[in-house]
Amino acid sequence: MSLEEAPQAEEADPFDAWRQFFALERDVLVLSLAMFAFSLGFQMTNRYMAEYMAALGATAVVIGLFGSFGNIISAVYPYPGGAISDRIGSRYALTVFGLLATIGFGIWLAAPLLSGIAVGPVELSILAIFVGLIFAQAWKSFGLGATYAIVKQSVSPNQLAAGFASTESFRRTAFLIGPLIAAALFAPFTGAADDVVLAFQLILVVAIVFGVLGTLVQHRLYDSSEDSFGKSFEGIDQIKRDLREMPEELRPLLVGDTLVRFANGMVYIFFVLVVTDFLAVGLSLPFALPFVGDSLSPPAFFGLLLGLEMAIALLVMIPAAKVAERVGLKPVVAAGFLVYAVFPIMLISVPEGGVWILSSAGLLALLFAFSGLRFAGLPAHKALIVGPAEMGAGGRVTGSYYLLRNLLVIPSAALGGLIWAGFSNPLTGEEVFAGDPVVAFTIATVIGLVGTGYFLAFGKEFEAYA
Repeated sequence: MSLEEAPQAEEADPFDAWRQFFALERDVLVLSLAMFAFSLGFQMTNRYMAEYMAALGATAVVIGLFGSFGNIISAVYPYPGGAISDRIGSRYALTVFGLLATIGFGIWLAAPLLSGIAVGPVELSILAIFVGLIFAQAWKSFGLGATYAIVKQSVSPNQLAAGFASTESFRRTAFLIGPLIAAALFAPFTGAADDVVLAFQLILVVAIVFGVLGTLVQHRLYDSSEDSFGKSFEGIDQIKRDLREMPEELRPLLVGDTLVRFANGMVYIFFVLVVTDFLAVGLSLPFALPFVGDSLSPPAFFGLLLGLEMAIALLVMIPAAKVAERVGLKPVVAAGFLVYAVFPIMLISVPEGGVWILSSAGLLALLFAFSGLRFAGLPAHKALIVGPAEMGAGGRVTGSYYLLRNLLVIPSAALGGLIWAGFSNPLTGEEVFAGDPVVAFTIATVIGLVGTGYFLAFGKEFEAYA
């Protein structure tokens, strides 16, 4: 049955994605496997990228520029994905983007081979990391609009949050497993630069394997014979028109969301460096393990923290979607924004040696569990974006929203890197600011709180949840 033939008033079941998967229905199996494979590969690699780049010799400023470069890609890719999903109703093109993502992982894997080779001031190994991102993020960002449009067409308006909770829960299971695999691969190594490079290359090999499997599954098993067609893409004029015609209800959400995401973007890529370098916190084990010993290095411990964060996220997303049906989307979204806002200052303020009966490792575990609560608002947030869109235009509305938001967020990571590392007057060479990670994370929290407050003051509820 095509998506267009699906009953429009059917109630969204948060566990439906799992039931369909285990029933081995062909289309669900194909797309679920692909979603899982690429989500796992990207999550394993992306959260450790700053550590990998630092081990290859990149400065905090360059790492920040890499984060902003990722923001550019995030801004550019979703709109074509949304337009194409509305145009042809097909996910078949994701096979090509799966192949591109796998190539990106391969470029990252080969980057250390270029260490020590430079063209002017440009280190080729670091340049390869930037080039690899162009490919690696293709599948993740290009399919964004398609995902929103599919959920929009498949469930009734007052069940949107539950519908998104279903897809998010399935996809983010890979976000839980990926960091745990990374932690296991880091466990036998120390935090030395050479060990970081080697461990990360092993992670990339796993990502490539999953990428190849995901691409083959899509290419060989997906049946596009029932794809439907919508309006053709009319170029830049259509983008301008879609931005002008964005539902009025989305504008306060867009302002608040942009501020919160800008704040998060300033520091997100540096979370791994806070744990592994700034705080340098590992984990003491109650007993020795083969190949590991009686402790985990900070990079391995960071993987466990990410796994804990995502475990909490998976536990709270579905209940939060149900809560939204009772109290509305806006309070749930605002709660997620608040967690986004306050986490940076809490993370950078973890005291050395811990507090009371909690060690620094214990405090970090509590903080990352708390961070997982930000995902509670994610299904409601997506429902609030796509809910006001007309049927058949969900992909373009989503693409327009993310295009504008992500364009505005582009400089965030670069700004965070400058504040972290410090900067000088380019004309005189005189130091302007010495650099301070605590200042960077504090400013991020302030901006995030402003965005949360703005949304609470001016954000509008989607009428189906009012």
